Amino acid sequence: QGKIEEALRAFEALVKQYPQSPRARYGKAQSEDDLAEKMRSNEMLQQAINTYDEVVSLPNVPSDLIKLSLKREADRQQFLGRMRGSLVTLQKLVQLFPSETSFKNDLGVGYLLIGDNSNAKKVYEEVLSLAPNDGFAKVHYGFILKAENKIAESIPYLQEGLESGDPGTDDGRFYFHLGDALQRMGDKEAYKWYELGYQRGHFASVWQRSLYNVKGLKAQPWWTARETGYTELVKSLEKNWKLIRDEGLAVMDKKRSLFLPEDENLREKGDWSQFTLWQQGRKNENACRSVPKTCALLERFPEATGCRRGQIKYSIMHPGTHVWPHTGPTNCRLRMHLGLVIPKEGCKIRCAQESRDWEEGKVLIFDDSFEHEVWQDAESYRLIFIVDVWHPELTAQQRRTLPAI
Repeated sequence: QGKIEEALRAFEALVKQYPQSPRARYGKAQSEDDLAEKMRSNEMLQQAINTYDEVVSLPNVPSDLIKLSLKREADRQQFLGRMRGSLVTLQKLVQLFPSETSFKNDLGVGYLLIGDNSNAKKVYEEVLSLAPNDGFAKVHYGFILKAENKIAESIPYLQEGLESGDPGTDDGRFYFHLGDALQRMGDKEAYKWYELGYQRGHFASVWQRSLYNVKGLKAQPWWTARETGYTELVKSLEKNWKLIRDEGLAVMDKKRSLFLPEDENLREKGDWSQFTLWQQGRKNENACRSVPKTCALLERFPEATGCRRGQIKYSIMHPGTHVWPHTGPTNCRLRMHLGLVIPKEGCKIRCAQESRDWEEGKVLIFDDSFEHEVWQDAESYRLIFIVDVWHPELTAQQRRTLPAI
């Protein structure tokens, strides 16, 4: 009846009277769990976690109650960000019930959450040897293979896992990575999966496939300065482009490897490096000491320096580089490209279905949550300056509270 406090008191009285009763203890844990949610109290939630743990240590606990207690305990530990504690709980579940593949599947996710892909991989290999058609294990195994850049190998696992329709498989990430893997193999089937992901509600459209979104924001691949409302920033970048260029060139010339190679596995081939000044709304003081005038210029524009879902950086791309079609993570930002050193021909960028060229001293603006692709087939390097800004339709409150990406 929603009378959580009364329920808790009743269960506490039962536990006092029957300290060995697993069911009374489990009821107390559930009441604490519900009360924690109602009060939004982490302390109360920790109390619930402790009580779930106590259930399992009692004598003669029915196995169903052990499963319920440990599964909920692991879930609540993850909610509090206690990933390693959760992992220990999941390991206990797997040890107690070695033949239940669903617990192994959860353990695999536990490893993935702490970034331990190799142990997760072992777990899913074990599951697939016991249950070769387990769709949940397949999509996660395919996901890990894709992260290891085993593109062709990942495809059948991702595809069969999604086709299984098993619980936990209908997730935007799996459609995203299957489509991406197919694209990299030159297979047009990719768009069939993007279309499906869109129909399932995971993507805003076939072309706009970011996964961390705010609903209802204006969505189009290319923008003009006027449409963004950030005309002052654009004017300032275009007016001072030579200053920004010269500071960037000086850093390039210093051979101090301040430019770091792109590390998100977005290149099919070639040489592409970046020198980052702001990341997730945080200024890199060290980097800014090398380009002080550029950083001083940007300080006036909080829509850029405060954009916790973006970066501000120089980007150099050498001839013979191709960047795979890819999608940014969020629809909450727009991306400005200021041309600094642009070869006469051979460089272009496609966003959705329209390609454009950079010009020295001019800003291009696009929404990188739409699929985009880059070619650098010129005779010499291309240098641009990238400035991410908050999507203009986000409120001040959203800009303050959206978590960083």
